[in-house]
Amino acid sequence: MTFSAQVKQELCRQALSRRCCAQAEAYGILLFCNTFHSRQVRVITESPQLKQRLPALFRKAFRVSFDQMAPEGEGKGTFLLEDPAKLRVIFETFGMETDSAVSIHVNFAHLEEEECQVAFLRGAFLAGGSVTDPRKSYHLELATSHYYVGREVPALLREVGFAPKDTTRKGNYITYFKQSDHIEDFLTKIGAPISAMEVMTAKLERDLRGSVNRRVNCDAANLDKVVAAAQSQIEAIRRLEEAGALAALPRHLQDTARLRVDNPELTLSELAQLCDPPVSKSALNHRLRKLMDLAGGERD
Repeated sequence: MTFSAQVKQELCRQALSRRCCAQAEAYGILLFCNTFHSRQVRVITESPQLKQRLPALFRKAFRVSFDQMAPEGEGKGTFLLEDPAKLRVIFETFGMETDSAVSIHVNFAHLEEEECQVAFLRGAFLAGGSVTDPRKSYHLELATSHYYVGREVPALLREVGFAPKDTTRKGNYITYFKQSDHIEDFLTKIGAPISAMEVMTAKLERDLRGSVNRRVNCDAANLDKVVAAAQSQIEAIRRLEEAGALAALPRHLQDTARLRVDNPELTLSELAQLCDPPVSKSALNHRLRKLMDLAGGERD
């Protein structure tokens, strides 16, 4: 099951209580379904849960039944309304003209209450929504073929506290979110809190993996630097030894040279603790720099 299908399954568990909310949800479905005009309503869905919900929703909202219903179960199915009397009931419910030349708009008078706004957005997602698996990326969108709906729904979302973006794709008008927290809030608002929690969990896991990877990469880079510095120091000490200059150096420099050659993998802090007596990291660094300076002189 895709994540979108999982979200729609959760949304379809919402009870059909108030008729005004049923009408608002059906309104969202109509404006974002495959076909909605004065001669035909056509809703195509693969969701078994939406197939069960649609007949009950339209009976509750308009007291009409579909002329053709999709078979229950998996796979795509089509719900069809072509009876002029039934279509007239739907259009009159939302104060819409049945003239096919009239462009489809959102009638905000039917979405004044917050519960109705939520139901409308739920219907829009059920019919024209999709959301990517949050373990892969963050993207939620609503797609409609109606130009004015594609402009008015983002305005409704902004009115209720969201900040969507919009674009066009293959003749459809897309309202979308790409930030995980916006997707979480939207799913929670329309009635899918469990799915919203999955988005949040996926984000936390991704952030944790990123943090671990950054730490590992940082540690690896630091280790590379330690190894490279130690190699340069050991080469300098060997040059001093080959030139016979090491034995003439003060005892503390000879001891430092021996410790470095015997422990090439240790950091300066670790090496400083092996000195007898232990010295600070800066003191040990000063001694190693002295050895390298002397080796440079010997090389010249």
